[in-house]
Amino acid sequence: MKLSLTQAVAIASFAMLAAAGAKAESYDGVHQAVSAKTRAEINEEAVRTAAAPNQNVTRGSRGPETVVRSTDRASVAAEAVRTAAAPDQNVSSGSRVNSKVISTLQNPVDARAAASRDASKL
Repeated sequence: MKLSLTQAVAIASFAMLAAAGAKAESYDGVHQAVSAKTRAEINEEAVRTAAAPNQNVTRGSRGPETVVRSTDRASVAAEAVRTAAAPDQNVSSGSRVNSKVISTLQNPVDARAAASRDASKL
């Protein structure tokens, strides 16, 4: 009796399925729970947690949170104005291959500051 290629492949695949099906897990039953606390201690903790005040309050629902400031307001505002007035702020070096951004324009904020310094010297 001669076997064709498809018959040989089918027999081999059924043999592999049978071998895989023979490996079943053993059932060890229900495992006992392991805890360091007694049932009474767990019950007391649950009662304390359930009675805790404001346990479902979302963050920020009671007004703004306090923030520690590391910089004064005036310097942050001045930096924001200078950055917003920068002439090359929308130009990036990734616009072209191997390109570099060289600022040719003076920041108007810096120009005004220099002009006011020069005027105060006179």
